[in-house]
Amino acid sequence: MKNKLITFSTILIPFSLILFALQYFVVTKLVSDLALFYSTWSVYLFHFIATLLVYMAVLFVNKTFSDQTGFAFMACGLVKMMAALVFLLPLIQNKEIDALNDVLAFFVPYFLFLLLETVYVVKVLNK
Repeated sequence: MKNKLITFSTILIPFSLILFALQYFVVTKLVSDLALFYSTWSVYLFHFIATLLVYMAVLFVNKTFSDQTGFAFMACGLVKMMAALVFLLPLIQNKEIDALNDVLAFFVPYFLFLLLETVYVVKVLNK
């Protein structure tokens, strides 16, 4: 379990840093007039922590109840989506801001992190 977590972390950290740097560059240099509700670092911190926690939970369930690993991944995905909605709740409730740019700035990385998470969980499920 520890080796799988270390392997995943060695991919997740550079993945997060590269995506963060790319989005930060786009937001600050290319579309500098764009004012986002959430800062880029807070969005990526949320995604990094959520992805790491989901993977750790899946590894724990795989170690203790290996036949329930797929269900644990689906449950963690639901919890992660609810956490994303709680994270975005102040933005959703704010009627003065056009939220399209903020939603894109949040959900594009969300799905990229979900893709990475899914690839590694499938590797756990196949073993």
